[in-house]
Amino acid sequence: MKVLVTGGAGYIGSHTCKYLAHQGHEVVVYDNLSTGHRELIRWALFEHGDIRDLARLRAVIREHQPDGIIHFASSIAVGESVQDPGKYYENNVLGSLRIMQALQEEGVRPLVVSGTAAVYGLPESVPITENVSLSPINPYGRTKLVMEWMLQDFATAHALPWFSLRYFNAAGADPDGETGEWHDPETHLIPNVLRAICGEIPALRLFGDDYDTPDGTCIRDYIHVHDLASAHSLALEHLLAGKPATAMNLGTGNGISVKEILDTAQAVTGKKVPYTIEGRRAGDPARLVADATQARQILNWTPQYTGITDIIETAWRWHQKTKRKHCT
Repeated sequence: MKVLVTGGAGYIGSHTCKYLAHQGHEVVVYDNLSTGHRELIRWALFEHGDIRDLARLRAVIREHQPDGIIHFASSIAVGESVQDPGKYYENNVLGSLRIMQALQEEGVRPLVVSGTAAVYGLPESVPITENVSLSPINPYGRTKLVMEWMLQDFATAHALPWFSLRYFNAAGADPDGETGEWHDPETHLIPNVLRAICGEIPALRLFGDDYDTPDGTCIRDYIHVHDLASAHSLALEHLLAGKPATAMNLGTGNGISVKEILDTAQAVTGKKVPYTIEGRRAGDPARLVADATQARQILNWTPQYTGITDIIETAWRWHQKTKRKHCT
C-alpha cells in the first residue's frame, strides 16, 4: 500500500515510516519540520507542509493518491499545553480537522491517528480498559479527545474509516540505531535519565516519592516505539479490509516505577543516575497501566519488547550513537 504519514520526521513517525518501508509499502512523509528532523526522513518521499494548510494537504493527497493516512503531527507536551492551550487546540484540533476535510474533499480513505492515554485523566481503575470514563485533566488530553469526537462525526457524515490508538508511555529506539527519541526540549523520562547519566543535565528531577506504590514513585506502562509502529500498520490494514473503526489502548500491561527505570538504566549503562526528589506534579496519577486486550484480539497485535531492560538498551544505543558520543 501507499501511505501518507503526517509528522513522519518525528519520534514515533520516523519509526513507523521505517517499519512500513520494510514491510514493502510506499511511504510519503508530510511534515513542517517545526519539531521533526529532516535527517530522520530516510524511508520515504518528503512533502513539506503544515497540517493546518488545507490547500497544501489537498494538493499532496491529490498528487500521491495514498491508500491511507497515519497522522502523528501534533503537539505533545502536557506541561506546555497548560501554559499555552491555544497552540494545542490549533495544532491538535484544527490540524486534525484540516486532514479530515482534505480527505472529505479529495476522496475518503482510511485514517489512523495517534491517540493517547491522557484522555482517561485520573482513571477509575487500573489496568485501564477502553470502557472507563474519558475525563482528561489537561489541554493536551482534551485536544486528543476532541479529535476522536471529530473522527466519529466525520465517520457518520462522510463514512470516514478511522482508528485512534491510545498509547501509554512510548519509549526506546530503533533496534538498529537508525532513529530514536530526539525532542527539544526533552520531557520524557528515559532519555532524561540517560542525559543525567551523561552529565548533559545536572540531575534527573524525580517528582514525588510518596505515592501509594511499592517504592513510592509513579508506575507507568512503557511500550517500545517499534511495537507502536507495528500497531499503526496493522490498524491501517484493518481499515483497508473494510473492518469497523474504534479507539483502543496500546501498552504492555506491565507497570514499571520511576525508581525501577533508574535501577535498570544503571544496570544497562554501568553508571549512576544523579537525581533530586521534588514535590509531586499536579494531576500525576500513582498508576497508569493499559489493558490492551482489544488490540491483541482485534488487530492480532503482540508487543515484542515487553521487558524494560530491552527498551532501555535500545534507547542507550541511540543515545550513544548521536551527538552524545562522549558518553560511553
